[in-house]
Amino acid sequence: MHPEPVSPTLAGARTETEDGPGSTAEPGTGPEVLAAELDELVTATTQVREAIDSVVSGRPGLADVTVAVLLAEGHLLIEDVPGVGKTTLAKALARSIDCRVGRIQFTPDLLPSDLTGVNIFRTATHDFEFRPGPVFNNVVIGDEINRASPKTQSALLECMEEGQTTIDGTTHTLPRPFLVVATQNPVEMEGTYPLPEAQRDRFTARLAVGYPENEAELEMLDRQESADPLAHLSPVTTGADVVRYARAVRAVYAAAPVKQYVLDLVGATRQHDGVRLGASPRASLQLLRAAKAAAAMAGREHVLPDDVQSLAVPVLAHRLILSTESRLGGVTPDDVIAEIVRSTPVPAGRVALAPAAGSFTRPGRERGR
Repeated sequence: MHPEPVSPTLAGARTETEDGPGSTAEPGTGPEVLAAELDELVTATTQVREAIDSVVSGRPGLADVTVAVLLAEGHLLIEDVPGVGKTTLAKALARSIDCRVGRIQFTPDLLPSDLTGVNIFRTATHDFEFRPGPVFNNVVIGDEINRASPKTQSALLECMEEGQTTIDGTTHTLPRPFLVVATQNPVEMEGTYPLPEAQRDRFTARLAVGYPENEAELEMLDRQESADPLAHLSPVTTGADVVRYARAVRAVYAAAPVKQYVLDLVGATRQHDGVRLGASPRASLQLLRAAKAAAAMAGREHVLPDDVQSLAVPVLAHRLILSTESRLGGVTPDDVIAEIVRSTPVPAGRVALAPAAGSFTRPGRERGR
């Protein structure tokens, strides 16, 4: 349990966020508006998590990380063996949001234009017509992404990082929100290509679904014996609401000691003896944004070190490249991140500035966890 921070003034002030000092707060993020949006966010995200848990049962924590990635405006990589519910998890998230959903089944012969779209020449008009690909949806489900060639996988790089794609010299802006939920099989399986480091780094978090416990699997048999649980899911929020929630998440306060804690964790991956390539500066930014999302989902307007710790493994582990000695010794990236979290000092004492006039504190709301 860590001491709670006190939020700085947000109303009409120029705040220091992850975008750097002196940046101006976005319109509509004053204390009253932000308080109302956080209350609404908590209700909506609870319903989304319940919807996911109703389909993928017996795997605690999966829904929390999935929704945190959505609110952090990131992308999610789900890795595990076939048949454990990777695609089902992605579909459950997509069906919980009233927005456009596209699905791509990655195969070895898939081309980049199959993802982004193509210009088609129309003889009737003697002109080219652009036919958008599946990436022009709000939620894009990429099934078995590592069965496609690296060339096709790389077609998603610009989409995931910049929210746009360039085709034949013309740049097309993708809709918001934009979330890629990709599944992949372990690289040891036949017919798979390892994801390039640059693309792995663009995924905010990686999840391993894992096998359910016996009781949860028995419940799954009973529930899905005569009906598909996905068929009964209905949207609990809209794409426009998700954009508003993401804006509210950006306004959640992270004190300087918490930001330094993020940098200490990421920096430790670069100095670790068992790591050949550590986490990038992009990892620091995405870990902070995911921690802000976790705080908002808990109904808090400030980030605690606990939020950072809970997301360190899913956000950082997939970015590491271990040394040969570590791999031969059976060490995994998850083990390395867990060791770093245990050994890195946690910010002590007050982790924020003193309250200022008009600071964002909701009356009657219990401060803390």
